[in-house]
Amino acid sequence: MRAIEITRPGGPEVLEWREVPDPAVGRGDVLIDVVASALNRADVLQRGGRYDPPPGAPPYPGLEVSGVVAEVGADVEQFKPGDEVCALLGGGGYAERVAVPWQQVMPAPEGVPLKEAAGLPEVACTVWSNVFMLARLRRGETLLVHGGASGIGTFAVQLAKVLGSRVVATVGSAEKAEQVRRLGADEVVNYREEDFAQKVQADVVLDIIGAKYLAGNLKVLRTGGRLVIIALQGGSKAEINLGVLMAKRASVHATTLRSRPVDEKGAIVRSVVENVWPLVTAGAVRPVVYAEVPMSDAAEAHRMLDSGEHVGKILLVR
Repeated sequence: MRAIEITRPGGPEVLEWREVPDPAVGRGDVLIDVVASALNRADVLQRGGRYDPPPGAPPYPGLEVSGVVAEVGADVEQFKPGDEVCALLGGGGYAERVAVPWQQVMPAPEGVPLKEAAGLPEVACTVWSNVFMLARLRRGETLLVHGGASGIGTFAVQLAKVLGSRVVATVGSAEKAEQVRRLGADEVVNYREEDFAQKVQADVVLDIIGAKYLAGNLKVLRTGGRLVIIALQGGSKAEINLGVLMAKRASVHATTLRSRPVDEKGAIVRSVVENVWPLVTAGAVRPVVYAEVPMSDAAEAHRMLDSGEHVGKILLVR
């Protein structure tokens, strides 16, 4: 088969479409003929040599795919050849085929074109597991989403809004602010012009920045608030004022998804299929697709991602 290989740490130019060995199908695996994959910030970190795949995962980038089941391993009864699916991966999505544990495979949601479903697994599993399973955002509470125009952000805004929360998002331009408002955000803060910590009060904060925003995030939390940090675009080290945390009886969670054991990912996937897929099928929540790029031209897709101008997901299609 062919896949995108990272030839050396570096910029988008290090991504090359090459012949590679076919994936082996182990017991409990599902082999998927890939229709599309989608870009995530983790792919950029891996491209730069700063985020290796977890043990046992393919070396090629790509944390999610959609496609058609080609083969199933022994003991797999949940899926069969011909099923249209999407999947959460530890790696290997930028390829013509990928083998993945059945626990991480989901039926493609009805009402969504199969290639667009590639943009759902990572964002749906990240948002649902962190905002709802962990932080337990409740109807009537306020969610602050940093990076509201990102793939994660556009999904979080829609899902929290449809489930009855007030949603505030930070973005980097007036154009992005307007698009995020159309997705349902009640308030949008342009972080290039305003300090979110002076404007917002929130029960739950979903943060992709890390150290740079820690003090501000603690400031905006209401009593009993929950801060969930899922990425470190603004650094990994900062001092925390425990007095503020104690006075607010607040909590801070820092999580990753990619490195979790299969059983943990499987539990998240099943919860997403049960709770989120019906909303996607009904059209209440939808994938936001910025661009579709041929998989063989992954370097150009990465240039788009690096520019920061996109809203939603960039897909790699075959």
